[in-house]
Amino acid sequence: MTIADNIRSIRERMARAALAAGRKPEEVILVGASKMNGAAACREAIAAGIDALGENRVQEMRGKLEEGAYEGAPLHFIGHLQRNKVRQVVGAASLIHSVSSLELLEEIDRQAEKRGLVQDILLEVNVGGEESKSGFAPGEVRRAAERARTRRHVRPLGLMTIPPVLRESHGNLPFFQEVFRLYVDISENLYDNEFKYLSMGMSDDFEDAIAAGATLIRVGSAIFGQRQYR
Repeated sequence: MTIADNIRSIRERMARAALAAGRKPEEVILVGASKMNGAAACREAIAAGIDALGENRVQEMRGKLEEGAYEGAPLHFIGHLQRNKVRQVVGAASLIHSVSSLELLEEIDRQAEKRGLVQDILLEVNVGGEESKSGFAPGEVRRAAERARTRRHVRPLGLMTIPPVLRESHGNLPFFQEVFRLYVDISENLYDNEFKYLSMGMSDDFEDAIAAGATLIRVGSAIFGQRQYR
């Protein structure tokens, strides 16, 4: 199976999941999580009509930018972002999914101000309360959204989450539903329904995420194949 074949298959599954939930398939954006895949794979995905590409690692992203790997598709940063690397991402990525703390929010705002731009962001929710993951607790994300509203050089457009890894089928659905409720509440009551993106769901669970209301899914191995870690 080629990358184009995989994207075609994923889109068919996305469409079925959306229609089953009473949604339009075009409401859901497909982001190819291209970590550990080279520029050639990125170009192949773009040629096959991927909506956007997402990178997890700053150094890898910068190297592929130099190779022109993302030409023809938006670039999103979807991984954990350290404050000392913010300056390398602001302005390069059209959307930062993983704003996980107030300190990181402030640093993104500072770097965006230096560059004279407004950076689009999502606030990350640690919906499972896992110590190994970053993000705002569900009870804290509204306060973070309030803070973000006051910053002139960031534009909050929604929420992102990575739920716990569970073995049982559909086990993440309650987590997705919880974050959807937060998304709706914050969008309606703080942002005049201007939120656009609810980023949740990956290769193993994106259909449940779509059923719960995701507007943006991040799919890696189901498109590019299993990653070979060293």
